[in-house]
Order: sequence, then structure tokens, then C-alpha cells
Amino acid sequence: MATFDYGLMISMMMTILLASFVSADPDLLQDVCVADLTSGVKINGFPCKSNISADDFFFAGLAKPGLTNNTFGATVTLATVQQIKGVNTQGVSMARIDYAPGGINTPHTHPRATEIFFVLEGELDVGFITTENKLFSKRIKKGEIFTFPRALIHFQINKGKVPAAALAAFNSQMPGLQSVANALFASSPPVDDVVLSKSFQIGTQEVETIKSKFAPKK
Repeated sequence: MATFDYGLMISMMMTILLASFVSADPDLLQDVCVADLTSGVKINGFPCKSNISADDFFFAGLAKPGLTNNTFGATVTLATVQQIKGVNTQGVSMARIDYAPGGINTPHTHPRATEIFFVLEGELDVGFITTENKLFSKRIKKGEIFTFPRALIHFQINKGKVPAAALAAFNSQMPGLQSVANALFASSPPVDDVVLSKSFQIGTQEVETIKSKFAPKK
């Protein structure tokens, strides 16, 4: 009868346990750490300031709809650590997105957060794409929720005839946002036209035309 190797089992369990500690966020070391956004100290987050008040934990910016008279017919109003200094080290943030009829929150990613998305008004077509290029999409209405997994490309579009609005919550004080189109066609310095031409199987003149649409307005 084979002898069970308890030493090996304990070793494997300790390896898994240590790996979980390494990958997890650190526990808070104080009740609050209100961000000092003016500090020149560079850390993974923001250093704490000493003089804090209730206003450091308050933000009224999501109460009113954002203006949607822009190219994409949608506006994102953020509520991250840069707007609410009190969420520093708390691992949470929010955003409000307003959409005109036909408005779109273009394909983008949040590299540091999963997003849970709640429709306030109207209805929206939403979706995300996995690393296997599989699209998961659904039409969601007022009061319904959809989840966008961390770092995956996702989007929302209002195909209705009335405005729509939604709230998004993130498990990061600074989820980050990278627009797919902007990253490729409006980077600085620019991505070589040959790279974009071969990637999208289009001519370099078409690449230049697309880039011109993302150029800053003078």
C-alpha cells in the first residue's frame, strides 16, 4: 500500500497559501487614508494627508446628467480617488454615463477593475469580448445590471430614441480607462502606419484618414 506523503501535501498547501497572500490586496493599516493629491511622493496610490474632513468623502458630481453634445453622444462623469480623496486605499469608485439617442461609450478597457453596471434610465445594448474573441452582449433596461470582467474590452450603445443613463461601480479607487481606438490611432508618439495598415488590412492612406479624425481640435 502506497504511503501518503504528508510532507508533500503540506508543502503544496503552503505554496498555494503564500501565492494567495502575494496576489491579494494588502489590508488597511488605518481607518482612512485621505489622498494628498498635491504630494510629490510616488507610491502605488496616494500618501495620506493629516487634515481631513467629511467633505473628503463627499462628491455631488453624479447627481446631474452630463452633457452629451459631443462626437460620440455620451459623457462619462468619474467619481474616483481624484474626485473623492477619501476613497484612497478603499478599493472602490464609481462613474455616471449619460447617452443621447444613438450615443456610444466606445470599446475600452479598465486595466485595474471589474465593473458592475446599473441602468438608471432608458435601455442600452452592452457587451464585452473575451481573449478568445467571443462576444457576450445583451440589451439591458432601467433597473437592470450587467458586469464587465476586469481588463476585457467592452462597450455600451443607446439604440433607442430617448436619452439613457447608467451608474458604474468599480473595485478599484483608480480603475483606469484605455480607449481601443484612441490607443491605436491617437497615441503619442503615433503608432507606425505600417503596423496599423497590416493589422487592420487597410491602406496607409485610410490609416491617415482615421488618425486625422482623432487629432486634437485646433
